[in-house]
Amino acid sequence: MLEVKEIEVYYGAIHALKKLSISVKQGSIVTLIGANGAGKTTTLKTISGLLRPRSGSIMYKNQDITQVPPEKIVGLGISQVPEGRRVFPSMSVLENLEMGAYLRNDKKQIAQDMDNVFSRFPRLKERYKQMAGTLSGGEQQMLAIGRALMAKPELLLMDEPSMGLAPLLVKEIFEIIKDINKRGTTILLVEQNANMALSIADKAYVIETGEIVLQGTAQELMNSEQVKKAYLGG
Repeated sequence: MLEVKEIEVYYGAIHALKKLSISVKQGSIVTLIGANGAGKTTTLKTISGLLRPRSGSIMYKNQDITQVPPEKIVGLGISQVPEGRRVFPSMSVLENLEMGAYLRNDKKQIAQDMDNVFSRFPRLKERYKQMAGTLSGGEQQMLAIGRALMAKPELLLMDEPSMGLAPLLVKEIFEIIKDINKRGTTILLVEQNANMALSIADKAYVIETGEIVLQGTAQELMNSEQVKKAYLGG
């Protein structure tokens, strides 16, 4: 579904991604794990079109999207749950969800998808008139996921969904991720909680200083001594 080939990304003179290649099969959960500053968020932003690679290519469903603008990428079926939630704080829960469907005009289906989000996140339904900035961290994370789902993505990019959440909420968010995938959405997950990420993923990549240093099935990486020492507290 997604093929990222040897992309090189710079922030000014800083070489952020170095010939990075990853692939994501349709229907799978693929996770990208690594330390802070390793290039995980940069990878997602480049796939989303928010950053442009200096070289390399990004293919989505056999279409080259390397130079496609972000709003068109959303229209093609790729949606992102950004790091740190990034909800619109002075807009209501409902308005945030409506923003997720901004590029759509299938009103009947939008209403149905809104109902689906509310049934998946009952707390959002209870607070649909509330300003998003007044929600708890966990509720904002649910809203960020709900907003991304309102774009009806085939591929969902998730950036650190467990960040700053209590352990019980982390468990709940990962159950939600598994459920979204079961219902047919392919997921590329960036996550510092390597244990949780590897427990739900099919395939995994380890990124260090902008380069992929290890890849394999999630199970293989979970059993890797190198990964255990660096990321799993082994």
